[in-house]
Amino acid sequence: MGQKSNPIINRMILNKAWQSRWFAEGPEYAEKIAEDDQIRKIIFKEAGPQALISRIEIDRSISDLKISIFTARPGVLIGRGGKGLMLLRERIAKKIKSKFKLDVLEVKKAELDAQIMADTIGIQISKRLPYRRAVKQTVSKIMDAGAKGVKISISGRLGGAEIARREKFSNGSVPLSTLRKNIDFAVCHARTTYGVIGIKVWINQGNKQEGE
Repeated sequence: MGQKSNPIINRMILNKAWQSRWFAEGPEYAEKIAEDDQIRKIIFKEAGPQALISRIEIDRSISDLKISIFTARPGVLIGRGGKGLMLLRERIAKKIKSKFKLDVLEVKKAELDAQIMADTIGIQISKRLPYRRAVKQTVSKIMDAGAKGVKISISGRLGGAEIARREKFSNGSVPLSTLRKNIDFAVCHARTTYGVIGIKVWINQGNKQEGE
């Protein structure tokens, strides 16, 4: 039996929130889950990894559907004169029946967002930057931004090695068993000529204050 669990799921009631917020019953529940998945796939496909998307939040009421995209590079998504955002709206409208509102929001502290940092490492490795340099630079950025601790695990055929292996890099404290600690976690896959490199990032953002 494995002893691993996702740190975000463990903290869902304490200091994390669901990324899809709505209520449904019966067949409607399955339809909405499938629709949410389709919306996210379209956005990630159209935006690409360069957009550095942190998360996509979907809120539904009886008649409204609101899609919020949190990204470190809103300009990449919006495009020149808003053309990118218009194209994205058209692609989503073709796939779903509901009327929706689409917002693009900037992540203020991108260095403290695990998904953005994991994607950043993935992009650098895909561009053939040495993985140790990419990871160490990212660890320094995260700690300089005010994180209490960071842990990064990278696995695969590192540096084109014949046999796949895993390496871990850490700085500060990342207490995964202390549920009151606000731990952000993300996974990313970088495609290289040698195969797929897996990247996991844990960031300790400290204790979450009330009202945040």
